[in-house]
Amino acid sequence: MRIGVIGGGAWGTALAQVAAHAGDPVLLWAREADVVAAINQVHENTLFLPGVRLSHDVSATGSLSALAACEALLVVVPAQHVRAVLAEAAVGRTPLVLCAKGIEAGTQLLVGEVAAQVHPGAPIAVLSGPTFAHEVAAGMPTAVTLACADAQLGARLAERLAGPALRPYLSSDVIGAEIGGAVKNVLAIACGVVEGAGLGQNARAALIARGFAEMTRFGLARGARAETLTGLSGLGDLVLTCSSTSSRNFSLGVGLGQGQAATDLLACKLSVAEGAFTAPVLQAAARAAGVDMPVVDAVCALLDGAPVRDVVGALLARPLRVENRA
Repeated sequence: MRIGVIGGGAWGTALAQVAAHAGDPVLLWAREADVVAAINQVHENTLFLPGVRLSHDVSATGSLSALAACEALLVVVPAQHVRAVLAEAAVGRTPLVLCAKGIEAGTQLLVGEVAAQVHPGAPIAVLSGPTFAHEVAAGMPTAVTLACADAQLGARLAERLAGPALRPYLSSDVIGAEIGGAVKNVLAIACGVVEGAGLGQNARAALIARGFAEMTRFGLARGARAETLTGLSGLGDLVLTCSSTSSRNFSLGVGLGQGQAATDLLACKLSVAEGAFTAPVLQAAARAAGVDMPVVDAVCALLDGAPVRDVVGALLARPLRVENRA
């Protein structure tokens, strides 16, 4: 199965490296001409994943039409750009493995729902889980969820992508895998704020636990299965992203916690902190579904410039309640 990768950022490049582990050719599309040139000439993505020597079986292109011969496409562009990029690609019935994490602004659709609208004939799978690109590219042990409604296709994709250090676990819950990946980015911002503001480890642990409760409520309301949310693409990814400055979303939160403005923090980032764009969309989707998500509301307030002290005080002043209730 020849793999194509749509998206030349750090994660797309790491996945291309993984897919080429057995000597199979992988073609990566990137919009940036300098990324394409660097991968083809020096076998390194010097812009987004510097220092990682890429397999000679990974090549790059700036033309989406060059991916026409691929038998599966990994879609690794930011969530808010998935619709536009896929609209330019001739996909047909080629399986799409969605690796972006977010909810589309305006439509409140998950990335898989967007892909299904743009290419209704293409089978959909989702790859999600606790993954830092630099560790995956370096061959460090990693486990992920590979969700696909078609069990046979899912098994084929898992076998093709599995390697000595990457272990995919199969699931049929595409919605659950997507929701975990989208919500955890917003919660990671909140945990970064705790770090930046010096609020302590107790507060971070509480935010992870209460944030997971919010993820679960929202996921169940959108049709996810509870066991998916407790797995790699939900709780697993949440724990990783909420505990390391290698997370772009956590780092954004650290800056907010230190009193910096969201506009300034986002303007100086080379890569995208998806949670900043997902937060207001998630807030609107939760309200439409009647789901209470106070941590998500708090992140939205912080992104809009509310003082950290006021936002934290409002969270702590919420009415007391039984833990397992909304």
